[in-house]
Amino acid sequence: MDKIRFATVWLAGCSGCHMSFLDLDEFLIDLADLVEVVYSPVACDLKHYPEQVDVCLVEGAIANDDNLELIYQVRRHTKLLISFGDCAVTANVPAMRNMLGNSAEGVLERGYLELADEHPQLPHAPGIVPDLLERVTPVHEVVPVDIFMPGCPPSADRIRATLEPLLQGQTPTMAGRSMIKFG
Repeated sequence: MDKIRFATVWLAGCSGCHMSFLDLDEFLIDLADLVEVVYSPVACDLKHYPEQVDVCLVEGAIANDDNLELIYQVRRHTKLLISFGDCAVTANVPAMRNMLGNSAEGVLERGYLELADEHPQLPHAPGIVPDLLERVTPVHEVVPVDIFMPGCPPSADRIRATLEPLLQGQTPTMAGRSMIKFG
């Protein structure tokens, strides 16, 4: 049996969903027998998203140019894209910056000039610091999403209950409090 080509991606978020993924403990050993991890901030140091990925868990919202470029690559090269956690599903905490208006410049001024204790200055590092988008958005507002797995972060039990059916060629049932509760 061919292994499932599996990836995880971390966009604008805290990495809590990936930490919860690591809480799968012994199931990670079972998972390793069934999947080939082809891209992940947890297990790989790859610079480019690979082609022909079967399943990808996407954590985080779309907040900057790098996030936008990566999510387009992910969608283009992934059969089944899972919005992984509240930031991916709703934009959650990263989207709080949207309250400052639809101006990336206004966000930078607030964070680096108005709230600075010492040496207020805007970050200027072309090519190093990605440009902010005008708004932070959830993944599904940018690309089609196949499965939504909310939670901040989703529990290891929810992650496992989502992945196990997929590993058996089935679609997980994303219903009931244990599978779709936010927060």
